[in-house]
Amino acid sequence: MIRFKTLSFAMPLVALASVVFAQKSLPVTVLKSATENKVDISIGGRPFTSFLYPDSLEKPVLYPLRTASGTVVTRSFPLESRAGDPTDHPHHIGLWFNFENLNGLDFWNNSYAIPANKKNMYGWVRTDRILETKSGDKGILTYHANWTNQQKDVILEETTRYEFSGDDNQRIIDRFTTLKANKDAAFNDAKDGLLGIRLAHELQMPNSEDTKIAGQVNLASGNYVTSAGKTGDDAWSTRAIWCKVFGKMGTDSVSISIIDHPKNVNYPTFWHARGYGLFAANPLGEKVFTNGKSEKMLHLKKGESVTFRYRIVVNNGKQTISTTQLNELAGSFAKK
Repeated sequence: MIRFKTLSFAMPLVALASVVFAQKSLPVTVLKSATENKVDISIGGRPFTSFLYPDSLEKPVLYPLRTASGTVVTRSFPLESRAGDPTDHPHHIGLWFNFENLNGLDFWNNSYAIPANKKNMYGWVRTDRILETKSGDKGILTYHANWTNQQKDVILEETTRYEFSGDDNQRIIDRFTTLKANKDAAFNDAKDGLLGIRLAHELQMPNSEDTKIAGQVNLASGNYVTSAGKTGDDAWSTRAIWCKVFGKMGTDSVSISIIDHPKNVNYPTFWHARGYGLFAANPLGEKVFTNGKSEKMLHLKKGESVTFRYRIVVNNGKQTISTTQLNELAGSFAKK
């Protein structure tokens, strides 16, 4: 049995109207590299993202994420360099999944920047095998990983299934992650977790520190909105079924939305959505997000497991995805 204590909270899902303007889905190709720890995902013949799991990274990531038109919506650093992208938080890479405090080990903040004499305080998510790759109307990628300490002692076994789909203006990632305890495992309430994305600079919220690059204003134009109606900085630490970041990238209106699932622990999740470009869903940071009024402690006994489900939606076009469309996508995802 999974034991946890939580704040009682209920949020009914809005009645959903059918969206009649859905576009035709495009074929998805999932191709495992023969020479690298990498799986490439293309939709409609265009690159979408890659699953990267080299030994040089402290966790597996999807990097980069692109819109249907090919615009990269994730920050380049530290794997590449793109004008305007900030170079803080080297552990923020593409899209990832881990946590700040599991049995006292920090999985979230681990990176090449941690000094060797402090590495023992950090955990590592080590992908050891790809279980399935499948191309078709929907692309499938399933992998197995171990959450370990620096001595490679396994705390959790992770099995994650990705489902990729898309059309001419949209890309969807459905992620289903099951964590099975190899020994007693305690997720201690912490701010940094669980599903994270580091945004390209254009999707950061504008602030007075924006600089000039190559003689032009660095156009950060991002903003957040949640299903509960919170916007901008007010989205941080609040609960909602989904959260959307949106802004201008070139002439395109671009958005990334994360949708929570009713079967997830502590639904609806808290949003760790920061103006500087960190966009994360964290149901296990309740103590921080409620200023100590309540907390979330998730404990698994050896052999027990928990599953987390998230939908990530990337859109581009003349205008960003609407609330009605996101509610429709949340409704369909809730049935999976």
